Amino acid sequence: MAEQSRELRSQQWYAGQGRDAYIHRAWMRRGVPADAFEGRKPHIAIANTASDLAPCNSHLNEVAASVRDGVLEAGGVPLNMPVVSLGETQLRPTAMLWRNMAAMSIEEMIRGNPIDGVVLLGGCDKTIPALLMGAASVGLPAVVVPGGPMLTGTFAGQALGCGTDVWRLSEEVRAGTLPAEQFTRSESAMIRSRGHCNTMGTASTMGLLAEALGMVLPGLAGTPAPDSRLLEGSHATGKLVVEMVAADRGPADVLTKASFHNAIVTLAAIGGSTNAVVHLLAIAGRLGIDLTLDDFDRIGSRVPLLVDLQPAGRFLMDDLYRAGGLHAVLAQVRDLLDPSALTVDGTPLVDHLGDAPIWDPEVIRLRDAPVLGEAGIAVLRGNLAPAGAIIKPAAATPQLLQHRGKAVVFDSIEDFHERIDDPGLEVDASSVLVLRGCGPKGYPGMPEVANMPMPKRLVEQGVRDMVRICDGRMSGTAYGTVVLHVSPEAAAGGPLALVRTGDTIVLDVAGRRLDLDVPADELAARTPNEATLAGFAAPTRGWERLYVDHVLQADSGADLDILVGASGSEVSRESH
Repeated sequence: MAEQSRELRSQQWYAGQGRDAYIHRAWMRRGVPADAFEGRKPHIAIANTASDLAPCNSHLNEVAASVRDGVLEAGGVPLNMPVVSLGETQLRPTAMLWRNMAAMSIEEMIRGNPIDGVVLLGGCDKTIPALLMGAASVGLPAVVVPGGPMLTGTFAGQALGCGTDVWRLSEEVRAGTLPAEQFTRSESAMIRSRGHCNTMGTASTMGLLAEALGMVLPGLAGTPAPDSRLLEGSHATGKLVVEMVAADRGPADVLTKASFHNAIVTLAAIGGSTNAVVHLLAIAGRLGIDLTLDDFDRIGSRVPLLVDLQPAGRFLMDDLYRAGGLHAVLAQVRDLLDPSALTVDGTPLVDHLGDAPIWDPEVIRLRDAPVLGEAGIAVLRGNLAPAGAIIKPAAATPQLLQHRGKAVVFDSIEDFHERIDDPGLEVDASSVLVLRGCGPKGYPGMPEVANMPMPKRLVEQGVRDMVRICDGRMSGTAYGTVVLHVSPEAAAGGPLALVRTGDTIVLDVAGRRLDLDVPADELAARTPNEATLAGFAAPTRGWERLYVDHVLQADSGADLDILVGASGSEVSRESH
């Protein structure tokens, strides 16, 4: 165990002979030896998001046991601390509504308990962002263990991409090219093992970006959930966090503007989820780091896409791990990384890349043979998105990245479902589908509905992509020419609320523009129609009311305004 050079924070609870210290020690005894409270052994919380209702995180109790063993070996006191878990596929109305609540509760549990450091166990989409937001706010030494992706399942001899193939196969059913019973049979094959989605969706993206940010034991992110090396790395992480406490190395030492620079480069090179934009902005906001939408375009939009994974490519996450993993990718773009950014072990990220080999150049491409020469996230602005909107060109149809078409407007996701397959709907392949009322305030919670299914009539004609615009999000496993995170959203007074069916919309990704071709004076004279206003959420109590009253827009990370900025580890009052 590393030698402690300062008093441990946990001693604020346990030191002394008074009544309060007696109570704190006595209630924690329960088999714990007396020397655990003498100030030599750091108390390490294992913030554990294991839950049967978050299926992608259900294996994290086993991971926690390995972390515990590592903490014990290093001379620390491990403490299991279950925290809010968000199951992306199960939680209604959308897990994003609860990300900020989870982050708030995690922050308060870290601050309010007698601990010196914390290991953050997460996997499913919102859990790693929430853990990082909470830990960054408090500032105690913290390190992430990503739960890892599932193994690839197969059906009818074909590999299945979790999420991505749901969208693909469901459209084939709607087109009449796949029997519904075959679609149903495939569901038992899609989820082959423990772990999160095996595509480059939000869960995979945020696990890898946590390492690119420096917050993961180098080399661990992307290890498949059933792989024994995940437990080996979890044990090593338990040892590492004890050393971090001794060195007083916290999130503010690791999460700097340089580390966010590296995360943006990584996001582009791996073809990561658009959801990472709102999560990175929110994490940066907790630390007071000046990160903006423009940074994503400036740093990442010209970075080559090197990872050939669904939904932008062909392979899946266990292929990426087999082919060399994250370090093999980052070694190809080393010159684009900021060498000053540190990792949780106190050394620069770039020092861990070495000559990381690529074992399969089909999965991880060489720099001079990319999947796409310029990838990353494109940030669009114009009179339809004054504060910005984003699109992922790697997942789009190239011919649609410059497009002019007539709007077909839907005032809510319910309105969309009711009318999209109406044979009388005036829509063709050149139309632009517009869905509003799906932003942070409007839904509330910014659901993953932006990748709207196309009209059945067009799907049956062979159409597989159209330009779609929404103030909500789309699944990281989805694909298509989708403009999303339009800010300000319709419910916050954004111009999206003023679009009418038949208006001409102009998309120019190369020019970074999204415009409504309506005279400015006419647009200024418009007001939202009654159906638009009726589609906005109006909660009267509880978390939803607090959320709607305080949530920021997507271009600021959709955090709550009362949570922006670090809060520190001091508790305002002692227990009595």
